[in-house]
Amino acid sequence: MGRRTLNGRCRRNSHMKRRITVIGTGRMGAALALAFLARGHAVTVWNRTVSKAKPLEAQGVRVASSLDDAIAGADIVVGNVSDYATTTALLAPSAMTEALRGKLFVQLATGTPRHAKDAAAWARAHGILYLDGAIMATPNFIGQSGCTILYSGEKELFDANAPVFAALGGNAVYLGVDIGHANALDAAILTVLWGSLFGTWHAAAICEAEGFPLDAFASTLGATLPVLEGAMKDSVERIAKRRFAADETTMSSVETCHASVRLIHAIGQEHGIHLGLSEALEVIFARASDGGRGTHDMAAVYQGMKG
Repeated sequence: MGRRTLNGRCRRNSHMKRRITVIGTGRMGAALALAFLARGHAVTVWNRTVSKAKPLEAQGVRVASSLDDAIAGADIVVGNVSDYATTTALLAPSAMTEALRGKLFVQLATGTPRHAKDAAAWARAHGILYLDGAIMATPNFIGQSGCTILYSGEKELFDANAPVFAALGGNAVYLGVDIGHANALDAAILTVLWGSLFGTWHAAAICEAEGFPLDAFASTLGATLPVLEGAMKDSVERIAKRRFAADETTMSSVETCHASVRLIHAIGQEHGIHLGLSEALEVIFARASDGGRGTHDMAAVYQGMKG
């Protein structure tokens, strides 16, 4: 009872509680462990520095004294160390790969699509089931309904373990069989995040330089976010359809945007604000303008992003 065969692989019934090992107990790893525990799973953790994991014992988490001990009794092993290279160094020894054989390893370290593909190839070579993931949240969001975690890999593996993943957040998103897609989307969203934050920091510097109150800046910024969201979605749609020529729905042209970048750059020069952001924007918009796309929709800037 409680086991079934799926495509020749023995898997636990998706509604059963699992024995889960989390490798790495920094703030994020600890949050993952406690979220699994809250859903009734038996949780073991391992950390290179055992003392850092010890506080979890008081909450019902088992702290393993060795990595092979942590893996041996697990159904699912979740990797949450700093990067893929660290994961590889920990799991490459033959004793570890043998302990992982037939188990599901879920990689939640930070990496690139190439890292994920290499890790998946390693897992296949050693008979290890593998899913790659990306956490789109800070530790305080883990376990909450709005927490988003991205997964890529075999759909049957994801579906069979979906109730387990639900413990980490209400928005477990399966992206498809391409193992690199979780990291690809992670990088794409982080690019938007960092771009927005850099813009926010630069904007705050302009406001302070001109004596404009930051609380008023924050409230006004919030009111304009729907416009930004609409522009972002419109740009992605235009890029997907290669619809770069200006039309009746164009919000702004390349040349109009380029002019505003020049103004931002001028203000930065006047007040000694770091010009890294405005200089980067100037290069990108100049490339589009010099390429004869000045009158096109602003999404035409994308054509200069490659090559």
